Amino acid sequence: MKMWSIFFLIMVAFVLGLSAWLVFLWATKSGQYDDPEGPKYRMLDDEEEEEHRED
Repeated sequence: MKMWSIFFLIMVAFVLGLSAWLVFLWATKSGQYDDPEGPKYRMLDDEEEEEHRED
């Protein structure tokens, strides 16, 4: 009984680790970590470009 519970806990840890790694790979491929600071600066750049277009 003791050996079965250790095997079960090892398999649970392996499955959780593998799933976390797969989620990390998905996040990097989908661009989740590309540029977290960029959108707030892009918003300011867009306003300046629109003002120059109107002139």
